Amino acid sequence: MAKATKTEKVRNLFAKGNSVTWKSLRTKFDLRSPAQMVGKLRNEGMMIYENRTSAGVSYRVGTPSKAVIAAGQTALFGKQGYAASA
Repeated sequence: MAKATKTEKVRNLFAKGNSVTWKSLRTKFDLRSPAQMVGKLRNEGMMIYENRTSAGVSYRVGTPSKAVIAAGQTALFGKQGYAASA
C-alpha cells in the first residue's frame, strides 16, 4: 500500500470536520506554507473557510452559502443563469 501524501493527509484531517490551526498544519505536516495547501484544496473543490482571531488562524470545512453558489454560477454562466438539460 502506498504511503499517503501530505495533501491526502491534510484532506483527511479536514474531512473529520474539526477546525485546524495554521500552526498545527505547519508543525504536524511539516508544511512550509499551510495557506498554499489550503489554496490547493480549495482549487480541488473543498469549501474551506478561514477564521482569524487573536489566537491565530484556523481553517474549517463548511457548506457554501446560497450567495456563494449564486456568485459561482454568475461567474460561469453570466447573469442570465444556466440552462439545465432534461
